[in-house]
Amino acid sequence: MPALGLGTWQNEDPDQCAESVRTALEMGYRHIDTAQIYGNEEAVGRGIAAADVDREDIFLATKVWIDSLEYDDVLETTAESLDRLGTDYLDLLYVHWPARTYDPEETLPALEELREDGVIERIGVSNFEPEHIETAQEVLDAPLFANQVEIHPLLQQQRLREFCDENGVELVAYSPLARGDVFGNEVLSDIADDHGVSEAQVSLAWLRQHGLTAIPKATGEGHIADNLASLELSLSESELSRIDDIDDEQRFVDPDFGPDAW
Repeated sequence: MPALGLGTWQNEDPDQCAESVRTALEMGYRHIDTAQIYGNEEAVGRGIAAADVDREDIFLATKVWIDSLEYDDVLETTAESLDRLGTDYLDLLYVHWPARTYDPEETLPALEELREDGVIERIGVSNFEPEHIETAQEVLDAPLFANQVEIHPLLQQQRLREFCDENGVELVAYSPLARGDVFGNEVLSDIADDHGVSEAQVSLAWLRQHGLTAIPKATGEGHIADNLASLELSLSESELSRIDDIDDEQRFVDPDFGPDAW
């Protein structure tokens, strides 16, 4: 899984979404993330088709929404996602939240069937806390590959990071720029100034150097390029420690159906 991907949440204008995906891929991105609930899978598929990049070189992920997590619904809606995306397989399929129709004994075997049939290559979950992951790993025979959650320097999720590391689960950070709030943080701004880069690049480099994958949303060519440039940024141990020491707990995604542990 490439360490940097293009997130597409709220990229709702079909033409803009398709163009941002095409631009990102031709610029060098190889990881595209979407979801059924985003309503843009068809546009993402158009962007992939328009890009001069082979499908086999792209890591493509989507997520099954919480109304469609019963066994048959997972199979049906995944087929619909594939049709909208214009592909015959997914590199990663996530359970979007452990909520509403989610039942580990119903939902997860459906994902295993999709994996056995070659429809998906990896099984993922999103917004899972340690107790949800433990249950999922007990139910699954196949490996649980990744957990996609909100992580950024202002919500560092240390407990969850340690748990996933100990249990062999990759972490994928959504909202890795804290909905733009990283630009107002003094520590990040000072480090960015020292390197002559943006606070966004500093935040993404911090995530990458901690072994986390990030999927920042970007629509314009400038922001897409700036985020990609974070792969060239290397932070020192002292700079990483300064960011680690940011004492903040800003959670931007907290729906009423989110885990009680939050």
